[in-house]
Amino acid sequence: MEKNKKVNIKNVFMYIGLIIAAATMLIPFLWMVSTSLKTNQYVLSMPPEFFPKNPTLDSYSQLFELLPFDRMIMNSLLVAISVTIGQVISGSMAAYVFSRLEFRGKNALFLIYLATMMVPSQVTIVPLFILMRYLGWINTYQAIISPMVFTAFGTFLLRQSFLTIPKDLEEAAFIDGASHWTVFWKIIMPVSKPALATLSVFAFMQAWNAYLWPLFVTNDEKIMTLPVGLALLHGRYLTQWNLVMAGAVVTIIPMLIIYLVTQEYFVKGVVTSGIKG
Repeated sequence: MEKNKKVNIKNVFMYIGLIIAAATMLIPFLWMVSTSLKTNQYVLSMPPEFFPKNPTLDSYSQLFELLPFDRMIMNSLLVAISVTIGQVISGSMAAYVFSRLEFRGKNALFLIYLATMMVPSQVTIVPLFILMRYLGWINTYQAIISPMVFTAFGTFLLRQSFLTIPKDLEEAAFIDGASHWTVFWKIIMPVSKPALATLSVFAFMQAWNAYLWPLFVTNDEKIMTLPVGLALLHGRYLTQWNLVMAGAVVTIIPMLIIYLVTQEYFVKGVVTSGIKG
């Protein structure tokens, strides 16, 4: 009985801690939504109002009047989807090579490839910008998309997942006359759906939230993505925070939808791909 009481007390404290942590995480998001429903005169009112007295959607309508926000949403979707597809294709092929094929220097090459993850993205911005200008890609979608397609993280994540797949499956396929491409496409890929979903979520979030690189290679509002568009809402002398928060709400909705849809696969992929906390 005493042991059960101790366990119950521990569970109570654990749940209380989780509730406090969840509330701490949720309050900023709720405040963001609350601010987006206020008029500008009540945003900085004292004392602060968590629940607006007269909620309004005027901030959202003004958002689409001040900037081509609908075009920016489509730009962000195009960039995020393209980067996600590119990372899944390139990462899965490289991961198959590093996990299944044997060749001299494979481990050394993989370590060198992983070492690129330690290079800050800010270091490569100037060389990439020079390359994009040489190719004539400034203010184009390919300039935003191409540098984000090839990542060592995606290769590492999928390689760890591929290593957990029994080799008996592919050996049986090779006996039946299957090629490496057939094994990769019809055996490895279907079995690795959780890891692929995990990489897709990470890639989509990375591309959707990308700010610094799109800021460097775009100066046309027709090509800009949402994070860059949000930065335009910050004035030099005055910032309308209700508009900024409305833009942040619009920006975060697609990510929440993607995560909720792929949540089951995402959790399985994290467990099986070696990126557990």
